[in-house]
Amino acid sequence: MAAALALSWRGRGRTAPNPNVGCIIARDGQIVSRGWTRPGGRPHAEADALDGVDARGADIYTTLEPCAHKSERGPACADLLVKAAPARVIIAAQDPDTRTNGAGTARLRDAGITVTEGVRTEEAHRAMAGFFTRQAKGRPHVTLKLATSLDGQVALPDGSSQWITGPEARAHAHVERALSDMVVVGRGTVAADQPQLDVRLTGLEPRTPGRAVLSSEYSNFAQLQLKADNPVWQHLESPEAIADLENVDYLLVEGGAGAAAAFVAADLVDRLLLYRAPILVGTGLSALGDFGLAQLDDAHGQWRLVETRMLGVDRMEVYEKA
Repeated sequence: MAAALALSWRGRGRTAPNPNVGCIIARDGQIVSRGWTRPGGRPHAEADALDGVDARGADIYTTLEPCAHKSERGPACADLLVKAAPARVIIAAQDPDTRTNGAGTARLRDAGITVTEGVRTEEAHRAMAGFFTRQAKGRPHVTLKLATSLDGQVALPDGSSQWITGPEARAHAHVERALSDMVVVGRGTVAADQPQLDVRLTGLEPRTPGRAVLSSEYSNFAQLQLKADNPVWQHLESPEAIADLENVDYLLVEGGAGAAAAFVAADLVDRLLLYRAPILVGTGLSALGDFGLAQLDDAHGQWRLVETRMLGVDRMEVYEKA
């Protein structure tokens, strides 16, 4: 299942509105085929892994319950698995989509296939967080990225900010972009920096996500002098408008302080990605603007640390909403 979960990350940010599933077919403890949901959502991971493979009597590991509903884009994965006749299907997480939710596993069991559920479920929810968030909340999964000094500053008082973090942390931030469907910045960031928000890692350039500007008034957005070589930018009047974005399940909020505060104030941040450089700035520009915190007690218990690692001299920390 760990191998299937690793494969699911390959499709992250490229499969919406379908989930980024990973699938492994094994026989006698050896992997004989693997698959993952391809860009645009098809083929599904199970169909990808089964293509040209004899899976009779094999074990199939999939990170999400095989879909049971019919689609004009392809057959239901549960039907494909029944036809393939494996001995066992091992599933990480149940599909919350009402068209499948339990129906996929029931179809497998009715065909005499042994089904095991709940293997590494928490990791599956993390790998496919965009799909689960969309199903539960009707909006994309939101990551807020902050790159700061040890004392929480993102720039000098005059706005100078290149570079707070080192090359390893900046490269990792580009990987995060590659795993996102869309990147959002505030109007002030666009006006000041004209950011490209592209993926500048060799081999991953085609995975540059869509771009959006958070601006309360469309007239302000329209007045921005965007560079001619920038692709189309979408306009978000408010953080809540992300619910209307089509084929966006993974949203990365990159800056600035006002946009970050707006998403925090709206309680729309699911994941904090913090890069902390070993420097002190003192008086400078804060990573976050005012988001309406009334008393300090309300700040506690909101986030839990799920990952930390060193990237060169910088420390990366990942927090999820508690």
